[in-house]
Amino acid sequence: MKPSNELFNLIKSLTKSEKRFFKLSSSLQSGDKNYLKIFDAIDEQLEYNEPLIKERFKSEKFIKHFPSEKNHLYKLILKSLRSYYSDNSISSILQQEIKNIEILYRKSLYEECEKFLQRAKKMAIEHEKFYYHFELIGIEKMLLEEAFEEGKFNRSIDDLIEEEKTVISKLRNLAEYHVLYSKVNLAFRSEGYTRDENARKIIDEVSENHLIKAKDTALSKSAATICYYTQGFCHSANNEKDLSFIAFLQVKKILDDNPPLRTDLIKRYIRTIYNLIKIHIYRKEFRSAFKLIEELRKGENDEKYSVDTRIRIFRTCYMAELDIYEKLGEFQEGLKIVKKIEENLEAFKDKSSKEHLIAFYLKFSLIFIGLGDFNKGLFWINKILNDNEKLLRQDLYSYARLINLIIHFELGNYDLVEYLIKSTQRFLNKKNRDFELETLIISNIKKLSKCADVEKQKEILIQFRERLEELFIIPDNEILFNYFDFLSWTDSKIDNIPLSKAIQKRLL
Repeated sequence: MKPSNELFNLIKSLTKSEKRFFKLSSSLQSGDKNYLKIFDAIDEQLEYNEPLIKERFKSEKFIKHFPSEKNHLYKLILKSLRSYYSDNSISSILQQEIKNIEILYRKSLYEECEKFLQRAKKMAIEHEKFYYHFELIGIEKMLLEEAFEEGKFNRSIDDLIEEEKTVISKLRNLAEYHVLYSKVNLAFRSEGYTRDENARKIIDEVSENHLIKAKDTALSKSAATICYYTQGFCHSANNEKDLSFIAFLQVKKILDDNPPLRTDLIKRYIRTIYNLIKIHIYRKEFRSAFKLIEELRKGENDEKYSVDTRIRIFRTCYMAELDIYEKLGEFQEGLKIVKKIEENLEAFKDKSSKEHLIAFYLKFSLIFIGLGDFNKGLFWINKILNDNEKLLRQDLYSYARLINLIIHFELGNYDLVEYLIKSTQRFLNKKNRDFELETLIISNIKKLSKCADVEKQKEILIQFRERLEELFIIPDNEILFNYFDFLSWTDSKIDNIPLSKAIQKRLL
């Protein structure tokens, strides 16, 4: 049986500060510390090699029960991390405060209990932690009963009940927004941009919901962020860039104006920044896009953020840069980014979803196509085509197949192109993605691959380009530019110039 690498992954995910804290807390413990020897041995490895560790400690008694030692070390690291982050997370702090309040209450130290409670409530209100606020009100009711018995009437129970009702309303309101966001997120995650009727129906249904459509329906700042984010998501899925930009800008403003909330909702903040970057790229506002990337990148090496958050920042910034260089036709600059990502890809793989990896593979392929290295482009596109996920971003899989046809045409694999066209048509038909534009692309690749005459190929390309220009006027079809610039590709073939030059010519 292959040795488990879970402990290796956990140790490799630790920051320098986390490792230092673990070793410091371990030094305070008495008894044998064989687990530290294992920790150091694993930490030194670039790839997990259990036989090598067993060989290294073959004279030690603990190696005879190595699995239990590994398990013990894993639990100790998690315990250390809980302690390390207990002072950093607002939820952890509030949990500790509530425990302290309960202890003081059991000891009948009501005045001290009240001080702790009011401090915790203030924190819960500031960070919009409604669940903890609700729990604290419950404890406050018990304290109020004790005060009444002693003849102290400094607060009315009716006031507390009204506060409780308000908190419950905010909790319910926030939960309703989460449900709406989940619906639109699921539609986008499965289909991508909404050219599918079922996905469009869900988007339209959410867009028309009174919580999204009406004004002032959010009862808290956190609810307002998810309201605007869902609005932005709906507009983005329908390719309504300007409306989407306004909504995402509102999310950013709320979170920028409320740093504690931004820390709690850091994932939403990162996604919001990325959506704003994408719209800047679409508008050809590349300086504004780079400015947002630099703003976000400040947190990439900040140890106050979790490993997960820093990976998200890394992923978002590099994906955005790849997108910019591809849209600018600056493929050599894009190649530098590809190399940086490739250096971190193995470590990055285990901490990223398949969707993010596939999106990177597609961008890698486009960079190599732009450089004229079609074999390398094919290598990355095959990573997508060989790993088809039926419930994930069918837009990415569909357009990867169209780009695959372009690559094989460029490589001169004309016989293979004919076979691939049939399989691509079957796939698009099955996924209900055989729209007019996709059909046009496939039919013209077919014509081009069957035509050996250069002049006739040029005629086909000119007619193909004219029809593309007509179809790209339709907003739904414009979405295809997010995946590959077919117009610039046809220009490059007609004018016999590199794709980079054709793109830059269109930008003028």
